[in-house]
Amino acid sequence: MAALVDRFGRSFPYLRLSLTEACNYRCSYCLPDGYRAGGRQRFLELDEIQRLVRAFARLGMSKIRLTGGEPSLRKDLVQVIAAVSAVPGIERVAITTNGCNLPRHVRAWREAGLTALNVSLDTLDRDRFHAITGHDRFDEVTEGVEMALGLGFDSVKLNAVLLRDRNDDELPAWFDFLRGRDVAIRFIELMRTGDNLAFFERHHLRAELLEGQLLDAGWTLRPRARDAGPAREYAHPGYRGRVGIIAPYSKDFCAGCNRLRVTARGDLRLCLFGDFGIALRPLLQSDGDQEALVARISTQLGLKAAGHGLFQGETGLTPHLASIGG
Repeated sequence: MAALVDRFGRSFPYLRLSLTEACNYRCSYCLPDGYRAGGRQRFLELDEIQRLVRAFARLGMSKIRLTGGEPSLRKDLVQVIAAVSAVPGIERVAITTNGCNLPRHVRAWREAGLTALNVSLDTLDRDRFHAITGHDRFDEVTEGVEMALGLGFDSVKLNAVLLRDRNDDELPAWFDFLRGRDVAIRFIELMRTGDNLAFFERHHLRAELLEGQLLDAGWTLRPRARDAGPAREYAHPGYRGRVGIIAPYSKDFCAGCNRLRVTARGDLRLCLFGDFGIALRPLLQSDGDQEALVARISTQLGLKAAGHGLFQGETGLTPHLASIGG
C-alpha cells in the first residue's frame, strides 16, 4: 500500500470529506445570516464518494470524517456511511454534526457503520445555545448525545467554539457534565476566516488560558493517537470524560498535521486555510480513472506548506468554516 507523506515528514491517515456546504444553523461565529447557496449546487454523488475514498484508502488513509456544512441534511447519508465503511482499509468512519437530527437518525448511522461521533455543542445553557446558533434545539441535541452514548461508538465528542464573553465561564459546568459521562468536550479556539474579522476581534480568546485552568485543576495531557484530530486531550482520575483543546494559534500547531480535506464539490484542500484547491472531480467519473486519481493526490501533496498563515491574517479560500467543514 502506498503512503501519503509530505516533504516535512508528516503522514496523513485522516481525511475530512465535506458532503454539503448547506447548514440549517445561523451560528454567530460562522453563518450569522444563514446559509446562502452560491451558484448551481451539485455536491459529490454517492458513486463519486466511493471512488474518492477508494483512492485515498490505497494511499494509506484509514480514517474518514464526514463533515459539512451540516452532513445530516443529505438524504442519502446512511448510504454514504455504509459505502465509505465498506471500503477496504477504512477502519474508522466519523461524522461531525450540529446534532439537530441525532434523535431521529443516530441509531441508523451507527448500524450503517459509523464508528465515531462529534457533535457541536457550544454551551450547556439553553438560552445561550439559542443566542449562539439561532435555533432553540438544545433539548434535541442533548437528547441525541445521551442516545449516542448507549450505542457503542468508539468515541463521542462534543465541540465548543471558545468565545470571549459568550461561553468562556462554563468550565465548572462542563466538569459536572463530564464527571459521569464517557464523552470528550473539545474547546476550539475561534479562528479568523474571510468574513468574520469584526466578530473575531471581539470574541477571540487564546485557548492556552483554558489549558492553564485545566492544569491547575489537576488534569493531565494524554498521548496523541496517530489518526487523532488536532486536539490536545486532558484526563483526570476523578472524571469519566475528557477535555480537548484545539489551539490553531499555538506554537507548532501545524507540525502535527495528519489530515487532508476534500470539499463537497470535489476539490482537494491541503490546508484548511490554503489559498488553492486541486480539482479531483474530473477523475471521479469512472472506475477507469483510479490510477490517475491516486497519482494526482500523491503528487499534489508536495505543495503542502509547513503551516497556515493565520498569524498574518491570511485566511486563504475559506470564507467561513461551513464551506469546508472546519
